[in-house]
Amino acid sequence: MVTIALIGAGLRGVNYTGYALEHPDELQVVAVAEPNRQRSHKFKRMHGISDEMCFDSWEDLLAKPKLADAVLICTQDNMHYEPTIKALEAGYHVLLEKPMSPDKMECIRMGERSQQYGRVFSICHVLRYTNFFQTIKSLLNEGVIGRLMSIQHNENVAHWHQAHSFVRGNWRKAAESSPMILAKSCHDLDIILWLAGAECTHVSSFGSLSHFKKENAPEGAPLRCLDGCPVSDQCPYYAPKVYLTDNIEWPTSAISDNLSLEARTKALQEGPYGKCVYHCDNDVVDHQIVNLEFANEVTAAFTMSAFTLDCSRTLKLMGTKGEIRAAMEKNEIELIDFETGLTKQISLETPGGHIGHGGGDFGLIRDFIKQVQLDGKGNGLTSADHSVQSHLMAFAAEQSRLDRRVVNMREFLETTPEY
Repeated sequence: MVTIALIGAGLRGVNYTGYALEHPDELQVVAVAEPNRQRSHKFKRMHGISDEMCFDSWEDLLAKPKLADAVLICTQDNMHYEPTIKALEAGYHVLLEKPMSPDKMECIRMGERSQQYGRVFSICHVLRYTNFFQTIKSLLNEGVIGRLMSIQHNENVAHWHQAHSFVRGNWRKAAESSPMILAKSCHDLDIILWLAGAECTHVSSFGSLSHFKKENAPEGAPLRCLDGCPVSDQCPYYAPKVYLTDNIEWPTSAISDNLSLEARTKALQEGPYGKCVYHCDNDVVDHQIVNLEFANEVTAAFTMSAFTLDCSRTLKLMGTKGEIRAAMEKNEIELIDFETGLTKQISLETPGGHIGHGGGDFGLIRDFIKQVQLDGKGNGLTSADHSVQSHLMAFAAEQSRLDRRVVNMREFLETTPEY
């Protein structure tokens, strides 16, 4: 059995550690660091953790002699670096929520430090563990479409998800979390890197914040939805429509630890989730495209857009002998053979969708447990050496978007300060 301490008992940390509740013979959560007392107490009861193993901060937890085999770090993006370095130094294996850091040098240093200490250091790129993407990777390896030449990958963020997380929510400001391409789409760039099967050599990107800003507010729209909005019956972002319904699952579960109607109403009256989406302080993009070239001549086009109905991922892979067309949330993969003209449909049984990332969350935990048991002598699917590459692609894409130029990845890395 592997023991683990959780740093940050928010939604992601709770979801991942749910594996221990379903597989107590494989994983046990023995400690938690969480400054929110209500969350900490709830998590303590859920996992049967003793009072002395509950801490208000990661500093308090890591100041103690080693408490577990590993730590799972699920703090906010810009709070990843210090606890990761301290945990590696203290002898812990580390599983870190993505993105690694909004600072590219911190990403590089964390990867180097894990190698220095010989620890398992994996990043929560859960999409690699889904049946959906593993099936696509296997088809490519089998050569069913010949040599892979091009990838088209769409991340359909969904209008409501954009409003919740990237206009009103914790990831709305790049300086406080990460640029959108890193916070939301490092998953997708990591998958593209994995499917392409070679280093990325060049990146270009365009995108902007075009819709969710003050000048697009309907006439008379107040700062908060509950303050008498004149277009409440027409606006898809009207907060009570989203958060004051009978459905208290995510995203509603994120606005308040107390999910009573009274508490949720108060959260809309006082907190960020009740603000008009056109009067928030958000600055991250609401649509962006990224073009990628790889060392094996594979090219990829990635599109991320808020302006979709559903939160989904769709992609098309084009090879010399055929095509793969796929939709993650539908669990459907279509193979098209150029020679015969025949089409083959593959329907997967593993659930897709946002919650649990199509089985990827628990797949990640199973792999991490295996790597810890091997004491770092294995080769994890999302180890830091893989993840640093895809993070650098995201940093390069943002640099390209801001500078409006093609970024040479080798030059981009060589010009990194202190590298």
